[in-house]
Amino acid sequence: MNEVGFVLKFDLIATVAVGLMSLYLGMFIKRKFNAFDRFGVPAAVIGGIIFALLHLFIRLLNLGSISYDTTLQNPFMLVFFTTIGLASSVEALKRGGKLLFIFWILSGIMTFMQTVIGVSIAKASGINPLLGVLAGSASMSGGHGSAAAFGQTVESLGVTGSLAMALSSATFGLVAGGLLGAPLAISLIKKYDLKPKDVLSKEDAMSKGREATEERSPITADKILSHIFLLAILMSLGISLSLILKNLTAISLPTYVGAMLCAIIFNNINLKFKLFTLDRNLTNMLGDTSLNVFLSMALISLKLWELADLVLPLFIILIVQVLFMWAYARFIVFRAMGSNYDAAVIVSGMCGSGLGATSNAMINMGEVSGKFGYTVSPYIIVPLTGAFLIDIFQMPVIITAINLFK
Repeated sequence: MNEVGFVLKFDLIATVAVGLMSLYLGMFIKRKFNAFDRFGVPAAVIGGIIFALLHLFIRLLNLGSISYDTTLQNPFMLVFFTTIGLASSVEALKRGGKLLFIFWILSGIMTFMQTVIGVSIAKASGINPLLGVLAGSASMSGGHGSAAAFGQTVESLGVTGSLAMALSSATFGLVAGGLLGAPLAISLIKKYDLKPKDVLSKEDAMSKGREATEERSPITADKILSHIFLLAILMSLGISLSLILKNLTAISLPTYVGAMLCAIIFNNINLKFKLFTLDRNLTNMLGDTSLNVFLSMALISLKLWELADLVLPLFIILIVQVLFMWAYARFIVFRAMGSNYDAAVIVSGMCGSGLGATSNAMINMGEVSGKFGYTVSPYIIVPLTGAFLIDIFQMPVIITAINLFK
């Protein structure tokens, strides 16, 4: 479509401002309409899509167009993925025990199958298989952060509509995961008359789950600066690692993945030798803040008109992804996790995180547990896997697929 009418251009600072404006609009709407909270839809997604739709209508009416400078998007993205790496540890895997290991393997198989489904249907539909990669685990179990990151990577390879397709898929997955998870778990509980053991209060179950993943202490200016310093070093090393691997092996490793790998390595060394006093609460805050700014900028700059020719193939891929998740969780995950009450709650969590995000999983499990009782195991296994362990399987699958079909 040719440019007509006005052209509204935002520089890099103004783009951050507009992105945050969309974020706070999303927060306002989310407070007013409980359905968004029920499905765990991030405020950045709500507001960002409204701004993207506004841009679409302006273009369709031939009134003009909007241009954003998203230069700062990449640094915020790097911070987010680096904080994800800093949450990854071998010790956490050990604390979760045998069931966590089983669930981790099941999640790895899930991410592989999601990518296979996306690529297979994309090829059968005659669209670029890279778009199928994005509609696979990159946006399903990867969520909006992974979808936006890999969407940009594929967009840079010249595949039009990549970012819009990835983020649209992630949004669909969030809603689908919320609709599927709790009802499926409740039906299993009723069908097999499952009863919880060692029932705890909601607060006790949540706190025991947090013990395996979080450490909290007061936050000071000095602590913030030291953590930013650490993140900057790890991000720099990650960028260098990505470039070295590309030159040595011809494998394109996105810079944010390199940063995450460096953070994982550092965190596990640090746990053993205590080189740096890492505040988990602060890294979570920095990661969440960066994710919101990064997503806001990615969403307001979406070119939704590029999705026109992809709507039908995308819809088919996403419906098959939901059907696969239902069958996989119902017949494989439930049995492998013990066919008991905890397994049913975990099934609801897998549907949430496998199609959307860890926050979606927690909402699903909370709905089930609120009806039948809270137990500890699901609140350790699902968050640990969804927050970072799954990336150990997921990232290599997605990167391999992108390098295979680029």
